[in-house]
Parts: sequence; C-alpha cells; structure tokens
Amino acid sequence: MNDDQLDLVFGALADRTRRAILARLAEQDTSVGDLTARFTMSQPAVSKHLKVLEQAGLVSRNRQGTMRLSHLEAEPLKGATVWMADYRTYWSESYDRLDALLEELD
Repeated sequence: MNDDQLDLVFGALADRTRRAILARLAEQDTSVGDLTARFTMSQPAVSKHLKVLEQAGLVSRNRQGTMRLSHLEAEPLKGATVWMADYRTYWSESYDRLDALLEELD
C-alpha cells in the first residue's frame, strides 16, 4: 500500500460515522436508504460518507435488481493494520524496557 492510499484509508477511518458504516457493511451489504434510516441523517450526508469510503477503496457499490448496495472492501484495512503493526513492536519493546527498569529498582 502506498502512502497516498494509506492517507485515504486513515482519513476515511477518522470519522466515527464512517467507521459505523463500515461496521454495518461488515454484517451485510446495505442500501443508502437503509444506512440513512440507521444513522438518522440525510441521504446526501450518507452518500458523502460513502463517497469518502469509496475513494479510500473501503467500499464498492453494485446493483441488485433495482437496489444499489454498498459492500465492504476490507483489503485496504489490512494495509493499515500492517502499518500499525510496526508500532505494536515499538510499544512491546518499550514495556520490556520499563519492566527491566522496574526490576532494577526493586
């Protein structure tokens, strides 16, 4: 994942409504109308959130009959997780150093 894609993913995840939309889409594909009812906001507002998620590659839309459903595309989340995993190592090493220091003080 390149830095531009990572910026788009983290930018999309920075908003709680968009994270809630992703959680909903993880359960099932959903129409804009269903999302609008769930989040009690206007359809244009939901559409704006979906557009941000689409630009980040986190959502795709497809047509089923007369309905247009949004679908979670989780692959970009894996790239974000890989990026954050480096910091898990950092924190683990920091706790190890803290443990060593505390043992010295005993």
